[in-house]
Amino acid sequence: MTLRGRTAVVTGAGRGLGRAEALELARLGANVVVNDYGQPGRDGSGEASAAPAEQVAAEIRAAGGQATAHLGDVADHDTARGLIRLAVDTYGSLDILVNNAGILRDRMVFSMSEDEWDSVIRVHLKGHFNTTHFAAVHWRERSKAAGGPVYGRIVNTSSEAFLAGSAGQPNYAAAKGGIVGLTTSTAAALGKYGVTANAICPRARTRMTEDVFAAFAAPGEGELDALAPEHVSPLVGYLAGPAAARVNGQVFVVHGGMVALVDRPRVAAQFDAAKDVFTYQELDAALTPYFEGRAPYENFAATEILALKKG
Repeated sequence: MTLRGRTAVVTGAGRGLGRAEALELARLGANVVVNDYGQPGRDGSGEASAAPAEQVAAEIRAAGGQATAHLGDVADHDTARGLIRLAVDTYGSLDILVNNAGILRDRMVFSMSEDEWDSVIRVHLKGHFNTTHFAAVHWRERSKAAGGPVYGRIVNTSSEAFLAGSAGQPNYAAAKGGIVGLTTSTAAALGKYGVTANAICPRARTRMTEDVFAAFAAPGEGELDALAPEHVSPLVGYLAGPAAARVNGQVFVVHGGMVALVDRPRVAAQFDAAKDVFTYQELDAALTPYFEGRAPYENFAATEILALKKG
C-alpha cells in the first residue's frame, strides 16, 4: 500500500474522522490538502478558524509529509472550486477526494425548522456534490487529454442513520441517504475514466457523535478506543489506493476492527394482483397478514445502536 506521489483532498479534516483520514493518507505517502471551516460548534456555529486545518497540516509536515491547509466552507460552490484548484496548483494533480465535512442540527421532524433542515442538507449533501463536481471535471479533462483512464478515487461519508433511521435526525438521515445516491451515480458516471466512488458509514467517537456513544465505556489507560477514528482510516486508505481499482459504487460500515459490505436493497416479498389492478380487498388480504406480528419500526435505530459491542 503506497500513495506516494498521489495528492488527496480531505474535507472536514481538522478534527475527528477527517483528521485521522488525512494523517493516514499522509502516512501512506500522499500529499494532503487539509480542508476545514474550523467552526467550534458541531452545529456549524461560531467563527470560522484556520487553526484546526493548520494544526493537522503542521502535524503531517512534522512527520515528514507534505500538506497544505485550506480554510473554507465546501458547501459554497466557488469555495469548493478553489479547494480542488489549490490541490492541482500546489501538487500538480488531484488523485483522491475524501468528503467528510458535516454538521448536526438535531430535532424531531415535528419540531425541526426550515433552517435546521436546509443547513444540514447544505453542508453534507451539497458539500459532497460541490467537491465531487469539480474533481470529476478535472478527471474527465485529464482522461480526455490522456486518451484513456486516469487515477481517481472518491470516498464519501454516509451513515447508518440512513439505513436504520434516526428519530431525532431527519435532516442528517436524509442527507446521508442522498450521499449514497450521489456516490452510486458518480461511480456509474466516472468508471470509464478510471475513477471509483465509494461510501463509508463509520461508527466513531467524535465531536459529532459524542451523544450517540455516550453510553459506551471509554477505553482504559493504554487501550485503543473501539470507537476511535483510527479504526476507520485504514479502510479509507485502502479505498484510496491502487488495490481498490475494482471497488466501485459500494457502501461499507466500518468500526472497531470490522468492515461490513452493505448489500443493495432487495425485494423482500412480492404480491400479484389477480387482474391488471389491485383491489383494496386483495391488498388487505395480501399485506395485512404479512405485517401481522412483525415488530413496528419504532425504536429500530436505537435497538441497532444498543446492539453494538462495547469493547
